[in-house]
Amino acid sequence: MKPIIRVAAAALALAAFAASAQTPPAGAAQAPLRLIVPFTPGTGIDLIARTVGPKLGERLGRPVVVDNRPGASGNIGTEAVVRAAPNGGTLLVSVNTLVMNRGLYPQLPFDPVKDLMPVSLTSWGQLLLVTHPQTGYKTAADLVAAAKARPGRLNYASPGVGTPHHMSMELFKQTAGVFLTHIPYRGTAQAVTDLLGGQVDAMFLPIHVALPQIKGGKLVALAIGSDKRHALLPDLPTLAEARAGNVNVDMWYGIFAPPGTSPELVARLNRELKEILAAPDVRAAFQTQGMDPATSSPDEFKRLVERDADRWAQLVKSQGIKAE
Repeated sequence: MKPIIRVAAAALALAAFAASAQTPPAGAAQAPLRLIVPFTPGTGIDLIARTVGPKLGERLGRPVVVDNRPGASGNIGTEAVVRAAPNGGTLLVSVNTLVMNRGLYPQLPFDPVKDLMPVSLTSWGQLLLVTHPQTGYKTAADLVAAAKARPGRLNYASPGVGTPHHMSMELFKQTAGVFLTHIPYRGTAQAVTDLLGGQVDAMFLPIHVALPQIKGGKLVALAIGSDKRHALLPDLPTLAEARAGNVNVDMWYGIFAPPGTSPELVARLNRELKEILAAPDVRAAFQTQGMDPATSSPDEFKRLVERDADRWAQLVKSQGIKAE
């Protein structure tokens, strides 16, 4: 065999070996796609992952594992995705707490905005401003008037510092020019228990958490923190309509990939998610939890994330909010 032919044959053999090493044999199981949820099971983010995940796995031809990694306001799970290989094997399902953390935790070893690849918006969630019936407040304006009359005497609950519930109330306080004392809890359940017991005066709660208590007469809905009313509570005014400040504290939910993920892979994931989120059963699953399905291009989602990060960073600075 001539030298040139031998070299060419060797190159072809090497290429064939490399291809066989990268292509799993017929019937071989694909590595699972991990959807990391940086909060506990049962949250809205967890619902998104467990609803969307199996359908995404079917389309990609691989099994899906939902991996709950709670802790440090979502930073533990988020960092796991930041450090993951950018090969499409790991994705983050998160909420706007992600960008709130950027201002609250300036010493993080990663940047939750710059060090993730936005793939797609999945949905929006609304927060309701609620109170206990014994306060006697019927509207958000009543709460504002009471807070102005007794600065610092009224209090409000949240599931913890840096949660959307907490930050939304701080934005409401700033906009309305009032002061309510923050009582942070370790999770939503205990905060709601004390709100129902009358130990705290007010709170922002997601619709799906608050609605059963509102219908049961155990909580009073004062306003919705959105630009428009919601179909589940069509008679409930927005904060602006209630003359309690033009405040929109809608929560966005979305999916992110590790840094360095190729634009082609991000684009494919975005296309698959867009079709999944349009499915009637997915929309129904989201809507029963008070979430409105939504989609976006990766660039649109990126711009939303960046704008929101700036908004909450300004609030953290102006209100002197500390993570501890």
